Amino acid sequence: MILTPGAMRYADWRALYDGADFTLDPACREGVAASAAVVAGIVDKNDAVYGINTGFGLLASTRIDRADLATLQRNLVLSHAAGVGDPLPAKLVRLILILKIASLAHGASGIRPSTLDALSALVAHDIMPIIPAQGSVGASGDLAPLAHLTCGLLGIGDVLVAGMRKPAAQALAEAGLAPVTLGPKEGLALLNGTQVSTAIAMVALFEADDLCRAALITGALSTDAARGSDAPFDERIHKLRGHTGQIAVARALRSLMAASPIRESHRIGDPRVQDPYCLRCQPQVMGAVFDLLAQVKRTLTIEANGVSDNPLVFTAENEVISGGNFHAEPVAFAADLLALAIAEAGSIAERRIAMLVDPAHSGLPAFLTQKPGLNSGYMIAHVTAAALVSENRMLAHPASVDSIPTSANQEDHVSMATHGALRSLRMAGNLASVLGIEYLVACQALDCLAPLHTNAALGRAHGLLRATVPMLGDDRLLAPDIAAARALVVGNELTQVVDCADLPELERDFA
Repeated sequence: MILTPGAMRYADWRALYDGADFTLDPACREGVAASAAVVAGIVDKNDAVYGINTGFGLLASTRIDRADLATLQRNLVLSHAAGVGDPLPAKLVRLILILKIASLAHGASGIRPSTLDALSALVAHDIMPIIPAQGSVGASGDLAPLAHLTCGLLGIGDVLVAGMRKPAAQALAEAGLAPVTLGPKEGLALLNGTQVSTAIAMVALFEADDLCRAALITGALSTDAARGSDAPFDERIHKLRGHTGQIAVARALRSLMAASPIRESHRIGDPRVQDPYCLRCQPQVMGAVFDLLAQVKRTLTIEANGVSDNPLVFTAENEVISGGNFHAEPVAFAADLLALAIAEAGSIAERRIAMLVDPAHSGLPAFLTQKPGLNSGYMIAHVTAAALVSENRMLAHPASVDSIPTSANQEDHVSMATHGALRSLRMAGNLASVLGIEYLVACQALDCLAPLHTNAALGRAHGLLRATVPMLGDDRLLAPDIAAARALVVGNELTQVVDCADLPELERDFA
């Protein structure tokens, strides 16, 4: 893949996260070199410009001698590497590195081409700096985590090489690389920026995208197992309202439930007039979820393609201008929207689980066990789902409204984007478990309807689970069953085996 700053699509970023190789567009080098020349000219003229020959933040009015400029940048990195918490996964760190490379390659950051090459070399040699997850407030960029990333470039601290932890200096030497000595402004260019919050939010979006597609399959399984109607998915209903996501979800549900013998068995003479909302309103709820995912995709794709450090170098005018592109408010809002979408997808799935295990609503055996009382069946599996949904509702509180002033009130409004993105990633993990439980419960409910059976597509979903998890008879340890079902959801095996071309796709269905 050619990494072309400003022109990468959502699918490109996803492919890079999944390990695609890339080459930076060579056309970038001229602009990068030109911006470095502007910085060098400022140093030669000894003009006072923030981040080049001044202190940082509240110390911006402090002039730094030319002889100390390299020390200034190194000290900036060391002082800002103040993160705490568990390290980010190496796969995520790789995406952060690529996002940083793409941003710097615009030629507006004042770094030298050699420093950009050094960043690319880390990716090429699979040298991933260890970045603690916590410590960024989402403005003035992701300072602490990006400082830890930069430490790896300088041969400071530890890195992972093919999953093995090593001192950064050793890893660089073994790869034939030398630690970088930062030039004027380079430390600031590397530390400023939203690449950490953007990368974490993007990964949460990738996971939510997959999970919400799987949720349409588990929702269709539950609807058929509850002998629900597919009439509420009629295309005419949704076209009258006009929402893109709603129309796409209804189309997918029609396709997933087409020609089901279970549906045909109760088409005539069913005394029920309407299904509960958790079945009937799936297009309205999950459609709105997909519309939010599409908005998040748009925002994060723009952010990933942009430049978010400070100050910025405009080579055509030979100017360096200090602004605020490091403020991650767009990312914070995107992460909050993503959290709402994830919470609601889990909330409606939990209601379907509750409906299926309740004989008064499903008409099936209590808790889907043939010997209720002696056996508890899926009683507590539903409780687990309820616990996870409750946790996600709590986590869905907007992170972006919780600004805390920092840097002696110089940085007096911050976004909390990184916190919000990490929260959304955690919520996606909870949603995966809820959907794994729904998958188990829906397939058990289908088994209770035998000899009736579902259609071919949903039958493949049922068969995939039964190849790993047998039908529940007498009570057994459920945690391994939940883990197995969850793995089929998370690994996309469920989506792949159903092979429904009408499942919504963010790139295809949402302009």
